[in-house]
Amino acid sequence: MAPEHFLVQTMAHLPPAGILEGIAEEDAHRRLDNTHSIAEIAAHIDFWQSWFLRRCQGESAPMAASAAAGWPAVAQGEWDGLRERFLAGAAALAEIAGRPGAADKAIDPPIESPPLAGYRLTDAVTHVAQHNAHHLGQIVTMRQIMGLWPPPAGSWTW
Repeated sequence: MAPEHFLVQTMAHLPPAGILEGIAEEDAHRRLDNTHSIAEIAAHIDFWQSWFLRRCQGESAPMAASAAAGWPAVAQGEWDGLRERFLAGAAALAEIAGRPGAADKAIDPPIESPPLAGYRLTDAVTHVAQHNAHHLGQIVTMRQIMGLWPPPAGSWTW
């Protein structure tokens, strides 16, 4: 499977659209003990996915100055828009990475952080896919604890 597909149509777990399907606004903002809410986790992965997308599009966007900056607040009433923006961003990033030559095309201008400075487009997609998968797994666990799993369209059972 081409790396760009890891963002929108996974093989190892339910795709992001399915994981985020059917979550009501109030449930998206609900906290379990001392955790982030589903909406906060989604805002975090959207923040970094959007940043990598801008970098892949040639924008010289600076990296967040602190870890806290990568966890934007989500107000009541923003959940549906956040979910749609995240899914659209994944599709846009996957489209860029699926272009001919993406495996060899360096991000230009290069990312200023030394570990990421040599990233090619497909490196960025792989990075985002791994980051998203980690946090989407947290959302699945939270949904299970909240009694909101499986999503309305169902899920794999093994």
